[in-house]
Amino acid sequence: MLVGHQTWLFNNKPIIISTGTVGGPFEARGSIPNDFDLLYDDTLLKQASFEKAQQVMMEEACQVAIKKSGLQKEQVNFFIGGDLINQITPTSFAAKTVDVPYLGLFSACATSMESLALSAFLINGAGADYILSGSSSHNSAAERQYRNPTEYGAQKPPTAQWTVTGAGCALVAKEGPGPVITSATIGKVVDLGITDPYNMGGAMAPAAVDTIITHLKERNVGPAYYDLIVTGDLGRVGRKVSLDLLHKEGLQIEEEQYVDCGIIIYREGQPVLSGGSGSACSAVVTYGYLLNLIEQKKVNRILVVATGALHSPLAIQQNNSIPCIAHAVSIEAGSDAP
Repeated sequence: MLVGHQTWLFNNKPIIISTGTVGGPFEARGSIPNDFDLLYDDTLLKQASFEKAQQVMMEEACQVAIKKSGLQKEQVNFFIGGDLINQITPTSFAAKTVDVPYLGLFSACATSMESLALSAFLINGAGADYILSGSSSHNSAAERQYRNPTEYGAQKPPTAQWTVTGAGCALVAKEGPGPVITSATIGKVVDLGITDPYNMGGAMAPAAVDTIITHLKERNVGPAYYDLIVTGDLGRVGRKVSLDLLHKEGLQIEEEQYVDCGIIIYREGQPVLSGGSGSACSAVVTYGYLLNLIEQKKVNRILVVATGALHSPLAIQQNNSIPCIAHAVSIEAGSDAP
């Protein structure tokens, strides 16, 4: 099952049998509203805080995934997930409501694919029959923790991004109908010394490149093996930087083949500067829009490379650089998976 040094090949073909995606009002006005299961017109979701609203979105994404699968909650072995907020509080509190044995993760905005990779690993090794895998974020909660509260109205540079308000969850199983998780590459921490918290795309781009190169090398495939290579939330700035770096490494990835969840999720004209971000960004785009493309037979093979900046408010205040990571998971149409 281990291929090379960092890549798992899942010979037992774990299946994504259902998903749940939830978004806020800004996402409802984006470019893929029809790919969400639930959309809210209130960022607080009638809760007392943005963090509690984020918790509710994670709860609902899990509940939708379970309901769509036709399973009972008691059949689910584990819930693996995380988020950006203080000690992954929204996910941990959601796990109390979901009431499934829980493994909490933090890999910043790369948490979605870290959780999916670990879920597939456990299923592939007969460590579970059914696992919930998900992540969430909230624009106002993340801005308050990492930068300035949205009420402050601080101006941002063009490199800044808009944190997605949403939650995405996949239910992974050992058998059943649905797309197959075929492999995963666990990334290394890459830090090139960037200290600007408003340039997450530029900071994360080298980590994405390192993981993509490693994945293709260890699976012994070229970029053309995948219909789409999808980064998590590099935005326009980070996507351009990473594509330039990939071309310098001799990888001929076509412009239309190399896409970013942070660009996909919002429509032209929304004030998102470089694009979307947040741990929900790759989760909702993957479990909604991208898996729908597979279901509609528009694509057969995708590689999702979720990217994360592993800094903290304290680290930024102490002028530390921003260590970054990227985890890659390949998902293929069930009938075409080798």
